[in-house]
Amino acid sequence: MQRGALGTPREESLSTPKAAGLAGVAFALLLAAAIVLVRIALPEGAAGAQVEIAPGRRGALTTALELVPFAGIAFLWFMGALREHTGEAEDRFVTTVFLGSGLVFVASLFGAVAAAGTVLANGESTGFGRHFAYTLLTTYAMRMAAVFVLATSNIGRKLGVLPKPLTVVGYLTALVLLTVASSVPWSELIFPGWALLVSLYILNVAFRTP
Repeated sequence: MQRGALGTPREESLSTPKAAGLAGVAFALLLAAAIVLVRIALPEGAAGAQVEIAPGRRGALTTALELVPFAGIAFLWFMGALREHTGEAEDRFVTTVFLGSGLVFVASLFGAVAAAGTVLANGESTGFGRHFAYTLLTTYAMRMAAVFVLATSNIGRKLGVLPKPLTVVGYLTALVLLTVASSVPWSELIFPGWALLVSLYILNVAFRTP
């Protein structure tokens, strides 16, 4: 165990995975809540871009837009937890894909929120902004999430830092996000569900490690 500037033991190697694993749980719950609220407010998705949002559903959509930035911040900590868990034996090529897809996912997520927030603020009636925000979230963000899940599962399989059942779940999650996330309602929830499973596993390992 290393010592800090004042000679006290440093606990980064133990506390960082725990804190970041909790951030992964927070990300999963926040994103899942935001997706549920968006689906409640806009059950017709992009197909209902010309339909006016009911006043009772505006509150749900506003709450979802306020949750997403915090989910994005927690996701960055979640990425840190995964890198900490893999250690120094990571594959540089796969890690580059891992980092790139994760950052593009967050950027797409924030872009979709910004577009949806503009629609709510301006009371847009043309439907273009709503369609743009919905497409950015379900098509581009979810496909980047699929690449992120695929890269993470590949790293976990090669290095043996994730159990085989969890890597199989990851491959299936990536397949669903790549193929049907933009066309099947509620399929977006599979990504925060996967993130929750991985975060709970990391927390379990961190708390059991002496």
